[in-house]
Amino acid sequence: MAKKSEINEEIKQLKSKVQDGKAIIGTDRVVKGIKSGIVKKVFLANNCPDEVKTDVVQFAKIANIPIETLPYDNEELGVFCKKNFFVSVLATTEE
Repeated sequence: MAKKSEINEEIKQLKSKVQDGKAIIGTDRVVKGIKSGIVKKVFLANNCPDEVKTDVVQFAKIANIPIETLPYDNEELGVFCKKNFFVSVLATTEE
């Protein structure tokens, strides 16, 4: 189990990548990014729908891309990304 400070640090890094435009939001865009090889890491909301999770995990495993389930639901991720909609899937394009 990761320590709280490690999780907070990773969330801060993820937030800066979203603000800098180095993140992809949305299932279709993330899957396209995985197929084209620009995605470095995939993040899922803790209440991500099963069919979405299955698709993204399948493509990410084929491409050997790490997947992490965040301790936030899709509504909190939407607020976190400063979007006015729910976000279930998020990916970074840089390490």
